[in-house]
Amino acid sequence: MRFLFSFLLAATISLSSINLSNAQQQVVVGGQTNVLLDTATLSSVGLDLSSVSTDVIAPGDLGEGSVAFGINSRFDSPATTFAYQTTNLSPFSGSIEHRGSVFFNDDTVEVGDFSIGFDPGRVAGANSGFFVESTTGLAAILFDVETPTTLNAGPGVLEIGANLLVSSEFATVLGNSALSGADVGDAFVAGASAVPEPSSLAVVSVLGLGFLLRRRS
Repeated sequence: MRFLFSFLLAATISLSSINLSNAQQQVVVGGQTNVLLDTATLSSVGLDLSSVSTDVIAPGDLGEGSVAFGINSRFDSPATTFAYQTTNLSPFSGSIEHRGSVFFNDDTVEVGDFSIGFDPGRVAGANSGFFVESTTGLAAILFDVETPTTLNAGPGVLEIGANLLVSSEFATVLGNSALSGADVGDAFVAGASAVPEPSSLAVVSVLGLGFLLRRRS
């Protein structure tokens, strides 16, 4: 029994060290992504904005004509898993998931339930490597995210502002490869975040077990 309690105590110390070493790690747990599209450019290539789904916020935080999509929590499906280090965002991992759709051409074309992810292979020129993918209706990567003009990756808040560039995939869908890289709007991610607790919870669990074993010995 003493050996087991000693093992639990050692595990507690180890987990505490892990928790301290990741003290600045943040995980996105909510918020919204605001988008202001250049509707004139989209109309010129045959996409006329017609409506949005009821779960889309209109207007968004980018003013008249903008829309906003709620960021899924860690418990939604699909779950937002984006985690980052404060100050400069790096290192980061995971994706930011959303709900809501946008419709074009009398609601015959749908894009929505957007996922913001990162692919190092997409880093080139002005492209940051982040991309916006539609996962419902037209399932494709629609936009590359330009290097952010606004970045606030602090404890408890994540704000990213950047231009949206037509992806090569979307340009192919539109039948106009010359559109690839064209600036077609702005995006502003305003996500609430919090210090993740898994290590702390594990420490509490181990401490609780150790306390019970000590009382029983």
